[in-house]
Amino acid sequence: MSVFAVSLPFLNEIVALFLVSVLIAYICYKIKLVPIAGFLLAGVIIGPNALGLVQDQALVDTLAEIGIILLLFTIGIEFSLEKLARIRNAILIGGGLQVTLSVAAVVGVLALFQVDWKVAVYTGCLVALSSTAIVLGLLSEQGKTDTPKGRLSLAVLIFQDLAIIAMVLLVPILSGESESITDVFIVLGKAIALIALVVFAARKIVPWILEKVAQTRRQELFLLTVMAICFGTAALTNLADVSLALGAFLAGLVVSESHYSDHALSEILPLKTIFNAVFFVSVGMLLDLQYVIDHPFLLLGIAVGVLLLKFVISSISLLVLGYPVRVAAAAGLVLAQIGEFSFVLERAGRTAGLTPGGFGELGSQTFIAVSVLLMLLTPLFLKVAPQIGDLLGKTPLGKIGKSRREPEDQSPSPDLEDHVILVGYGPAGRNLAKVFKDTGIPFIVIEMNPKSVNEMRANGINAVYGDASRAPILEHAKIVKAKLCVVVINDPRVTPRIIKLANYLNPTIEVIARTRYLSEAEVLKKAGAHNVVPAEMETTVRLFSNVLRAYRIPEEEIEQHIRELRKEDYQIMRGSIREAHLMVLRGLDEEGLHTRAVVVREGSLAADKSLAELMLRNKYEITVLTVNRGNKNIGNPAGEFTLKPGDRLVMVGLAERFAEAAEIFREPTMPDELKES
Repeated sequence: MSVFAVSLPFLNEIVALFLVSVLIAYICYKIKLVPIAGFLLAGVIIGPNALGLVQDQALVDTLAEIGIILLLFTIGIEFSLEKLARIRNAILIGGGLQVTLSVAAVVGVLALFQVDWKVAVYTGCLVALSSTAIVLGLLSEQGKTDTPKGRLSLAVLIFQDLAIIAMVLLVPILSGESESITDVFIVLGKAIALIALVVFAARKIVPWILEKVAQTRRQELFLLTVMAICFGTAALTNLADVSLALGAFLAGLVVSESHYSDHALSEILPLKTIFNAVFFVSVGMLLDLQYVIDHPFLLLGIAVGVLLLKFVISSISLLVLGYPVRVAAAAGLVLAQIGEFSFVLERAGRTAGLTPGGFGELGSQTFIAVSVLLMLLTPLFLKVAPQIGDLLGKTPLGKIGKSRREPEDQSPSPDLEDHVILVGYGPAGRNLAKVFKDTGIPFIVIEMNPKSVNEMRANGINAVYGDASRAPILEHAKIVKAKLCVVVINDPRVTPRIIKLANYLNPTIEVIARTRYLSEAEVLKKAGAHNVVPAEMETTVRLFSNVLRAYRIPEEEIEQHIRELRKEDYQIMRGSIREAHLMVLRGLDEEGLHTRAVVVREGSLAADKSLAELMLRNKYEITVLTVNRGNKNIGNPAGEFTLKPGDRLVMVGLAERFAEAAEIFREPTMPDELKES
């Protein structure tokens, strides 16, 4: 053996875990099943109760714990103290009722079977919790986090995640290991003090730290700082006998209060994805397939019972807030599974001698099997939830809550749509931002210089701190509803990646890029830029004219404006420009805002299909105005017109409809160089 050989413990188990996870996740992708379901199935397959490729459950549990920490940290970043305040009624009333009524209902059912009340309360706590990871993951993936259904689901989940602290603390009392409830109040007091400390840090300390680190412009230092905040806060809460998961959530809230939360989220998402996958694999490993085969009807019956109980109770709890039945029922169905923290609670109970229903190993395996089954069905719940809500809304129950106003958890500002994403705020970016502001064109700026971001926000400009070559940053800038992406940064290595990513995330977007040298133009065009403006050729004028042309402003008005720009050595770009732009506003009509141009890509669903087959007008309410093929323009093409790769379509429609139709024009697979984000 080589003297340099090193034996790494658990290496075979880790390799088996990731290889099988990748294989199963790939199959799930092909059959359009969500990856989380794939990870659960992978755990079942490689676990000790099936192939036995991974025998050391302790190793997987450790990795899964890291997954939970990173998961809750990212949830905290995506939220904020301000958002928590806005939905406080939904959290306290809706979440509180959901947990209390669920526990009470389970206790009532188990009392019929003469189950001890302490065991019944413990079992009720297991059933009351829903899956934060699956629900929020699916809502985020579908862009539905900020819908009424999404906000209500999130509010209940937050209460459940906070309630797990009290539940874990109650386990010793329910098991008879501790006769005093004083310990519970002591730990809860520590938790409240810790939350107060976190709120103070979120307002005063962490934003200052992140500001200083961001000013170094060193990505690796920023990532290390964010990780230190995440695990440091989790460790601090652990010292106070509070769960690591809550500590991670609080750490995320701390970071969310800074200007750099979006960038922090984009940096940590890849790590979260890896360890989150391990968590769901670990859940699947607990399932005994033989037990499922031996008791299919028992497990199915209990699963249906839990589904109905949670659906009804969650819906009632949200109806109390004044929401209409269709919204409350939709959110109630989304929450009708058993969550990942139930497994944390189940492990704590097992250690203390408690089992679900008091049925020992039989109860534990029943709990695991039902939980995995409901988790697997959650994507289906989310898909049919609106239809179920609408159906119940048409019954006499639909009158409940209709006369009351929706609570105060509405998003304070409307979503951007048909806007420009401006990447970079150097001299050219500043000039363009002034032009956009004065012509009334909606826009958002992505910038990596913290001083520039602070300056823009002080001046009322919508700005995001972050790396535009990362998908989460572009998604935060509403890339799916954007009309244009203008890239004006001085980094020839990163610009092509931004262009490719923008085109992948929104195939109907038009990308305009600036390059310092004419020789670089071809590289950017190959990356997917529709227009490339070399700095050697009047960068600002060319960029501006391309932007106005994309909004279908008449050529004579564009030429008039360019003459104004060139007048007196571009003084208009330095001084007052409002008067020179007044005429442009007259050309910025609804038709100009809602047009898009898109190229039919090789291998896309649109290639070699007729317009009638794509149902652009009937299904998406998108009208094709013109098709450019080579040097020929075909106006108002008929339904039997067949599209070919390379065709350029000019279409008109609403931004959300273009977002829904994106899959038709997108490349069949994400380019390899984009997958790291």
